[in-house]
Amino acid sequence: MPKIPLVVICSPTATGKTHLAVELAEAEGGEIVNADSLQVYRYLDIGTAKPTRAEKERAPHHLIDVVNPDEEFNAALYAGQARAIIAKLAEENKPVFIVGGTGLYIRALLQGIIATPPVDENIRNYYRELRDRHGREYLFGLLKERDPQAAGRINPHDAVRVIRALEVLEQSGESIIALQQKHAFADCPYDVCKIGLRVERAELKKRIAERTQRMVEAGLVDEVRGLLERGYSENLKPLQSLGYKQTVAFIRGRASWDQTLDLINRDTWQYSKRQLTWFSADKIINWFSPDQFDQIRKTVETFRTVILT
Repeated sequence: MPKIPLVVICSPTATGKTHLAVELAEAEGGEIVNADSLQVYRYLDIGTAKPTRAEKERAPHHLIDVVNPDEEFNAALYAGQARAIIAKLAEENKPVFIVGGTGLYIRALLQGIIATPPVDENIRNYYRELRDRHGREYLFGLLKERDPQAAGRINPHDAVRVIRALEVLEQSGESIIALQQKHAFADCPYDVCKIGLRVERAELKKRIAERTQRMVEAGLVDEVRGLLERGYSENLKPLQSLGYKQTVAFIRGRASWDQTLDLINRDTWQYSKRQLTWFSADKIINWFSPDQFDQIRKTVETFRTVILT
């Protein structure tokens, strides 16, 4: 059975992925499947930089606004729903563009979910208690001692991933990194052309600040206040995300407005660096600057011509 051709546009936040995707999809008569883990949530529009109504009119979008903020959504659910949509579009001979900056969702879509041991709540609670008693640094120290390979890949402050790495090691006897590397050889059901947008450091910082300002002007504070008024807890995963967490702190009186803007820009910059680290490890991404539309379109057209002939 021939593989379905996919164009995947993946790069850090604020590099212009949505604009590029709409231009390509419109030009090729294709449709877009979202791969941003926050754009799946309803009511989170401004802070997630969802495509505008005009952009959605130019090219149909999928997997946007599919769950409420308090509903479960993860990489496995994403992969299952995205694969069903892709199959339907392929039957209609529609070019498919996967667009987003959530590397885990893209990997789950292309290669499936890594076969790690199921969660053992006893083990997880044990490490959570260690975290609560001794702090995240102590927990990361354990990981560094027991699994240096995983410690070298995981943010020391990301207690969720640190705990998962420790419990996988304890249950399987293998590093989660080793399991991921084995999984990297899994068969992909698609022929894939990956496009990345690369922006110089100073330019990306400027783009992030401009994006934050646009969100503020579009009504970010009112959007977050509306979510809280709907009864959604500030502790929900989507409300702990970039832009929302900092704005909640401002609304609750825990930070000044200047501090809030500084934190949004700083944390978005840190996040973009982690995204770049993730995507830079993917050696099949074709990197371009955002203004190289003609070269990008030529790359996409060549890919589709080769695959479909």
